[in-house]
Amino acid sequence: MTTPRPRLVLDTNVCLDLFVFRDPHAAALAQALASGRVEAVSDADCRDEWQRVLAYPQLGLDAQTQADALRAYDALVRVLADSERRPPPERALPRCADPDDQKFLELAYAADASCLLSRDHALTVLGRRNARAGLFEIMTPQAWAGVDAFRSARA
Repeated sequence: MTTPRPRLVLDTNVCLDLFVFRDPHAAALAQALASGRVEAVSDADCRDEWQRVLAYPQLGLDAQTQADALRAYDALVRVLADSERRPPPERALPRCADPDDQKFLELAYAADASCLLSRDHALTVLGRRNARAGLFEIMTPQAWAGVDAFRSARA
């Protein structure tokens, strides 16, 4: 019997690190995604946000860079079908201080993700509360890489 791949949700800033800036702090995550060892999932709302953010003038990304980043995202992040979403929890999820980020919490729950990866303080501060509630983990890509390396070494 095969063990299912860990399922991850990536917030928009993590996607920028991976698919636009190629941040070395996200290299372990990029490698895990490219090798298929982990699965990243999204939904239509989060993908739409990703596409909007790519066009932000303050990022200064030309059309080709935007298209390349969207293509890289689509190659490694699977949009979850509605039929794959589990129903909302009986108890409310923790509320994010930034309402725009609540969708990532909801997606992580609906996708039965093991972890939501974010650099956003409004999300990462919810990590302990989520862990106590028996929900998915919330951590930065760097923290995830350390935990993932530890788990891989023990396997």
